[in-house]
Amino acid sequence: MNNKLVILSLAALSLVACKKEAPKQDGPKPYPVVNVEAKNIVGYQTFPATIQGKVNNDVRAKIQGYITQVLVDEGQYVTKGQPLFRLETNILNENAAASKAGIGAAESNIAAAQAAVSAANVEVNKLKPLVQKNIISNVQLQTAQANLAQAQAQLKQAQAAKSQAVANYKGVEANIQYSIIRAPISGVIGKLPLKVGSLVGPSDQTPLTTISDTSEIYAYFSMNEKEYFDFLEKSVGATMPEKIKNLPMVELQLANGSIYPEKGRIEAITGQIDPTTGTIQFRVSFTNAQKLLSNGNSGTIRFPQHYDNVLVVPESATYEQQGIVYVYKVDKSDTARNAVVNVIDRIDNMALIKSGVNKGETVIAAGIGGLKPGTAVKKQPVKMDSLVQSIKPKF
Repeated sequence: MNNKLVILSLAALSLVACKKEAPKQDGPKPYPVVNVEAKNIVGYQTFPATIQGKVNNDVRAKIQGYITQVLVDEGQYVTKGQPLFRLETNILNENAAASKAGIGAAESNIAAAQAAVSAANVEVNKLKPLVQKNIISNVQLQTAQANLAQAQAQLKQAQAAKSQAVANYKGVEANIQYSIIRAPISGVIGKLPLKVGSLVGPSDQTPLTTISDTSEIYAYFSMNEKEYFDFLEKSVGATMPEKIKNLPMVELQLANGSIYPEKGRIEAITGQIDPTTGTIQFRVSFTNAQKLLSNGNSGTIRFPQHYDNVLVVPESATYEQQGIVYVYKVDKSDTARNAVVNVIDRIDNMALIKSGVNKGETVIAAGIGGLKPGTAVKKQPVKMDSLVQSIKPKF
């Protein structure tokens, strides 16, 4: 009997303890909320870009020869006409000496031919009066005149030979000048693949170097066909030149993520779609006074898009189901109601809304993963700016 009483007592105590530990009904769960705001937002459409100097000139040899001197270094700034390379000129110098001697020989031949012409002319003048007086026959005069004509022809040949000798000499002299390879433009020297002792010539596929004028640089980017037609529809102007003129300045994001300090202007658009890529190319001009950019750099063009007085909510306030975007509004009874919204863009952790919410309405700002429509919530107002700025990008 005593054992039964003990057991009954313990059971009663356990029942009392269980009743004390039973969980209480929870109230509405707290959620951060914000009011829908209207803001002026600037977003950026981005396009990968390649960067080239304003002018890029391949430097090639005009004559064949061995490099004897490399007078510049990679990355060096050179001015137009500055010597870059020297080629060996031993054979050229010998050819120049021979050509100069040929001019001397031609001049001697001219002098001899001129003397022959003078002698033949004297003979003709001497015979003319004798023929007129019938002292000698006309045959002798004709023979003298033929000799004069032959001497004059030989003089012309000697003069032509001199002209050819002078031309040969000038050609050799020009080749000697070409043995000093000079900068065709002012700019920055690129790679120097060929060193002293290399045989070079005008038919070489590989240039001696490339000089880039980077005082101004061009950034090239492309749009696909859809983006291009969207661009045409949004651009102001009746003609393409007017549309280009009215385009806003664009930014260049460098490979390290920083923004280039100077803004650029779109100057040209290629006239047709590339059939292999389905894209059309744009050219943007940037000043480069500090020479921060060089030929071959890469970057990203940031094309600004302005949204004036557009409705915004935190991006964390939206969720998507089957391609439809929703937010949770909080009604006057502090109950969450989902609503379909039309998102036109997402910028800086904010969703830009075209329809589905009104300015001043309250929406749940974050933590909506397990939330269901009709759920009672406890509002905890937060500032939208502080919320979107606290969201860190994930890489």
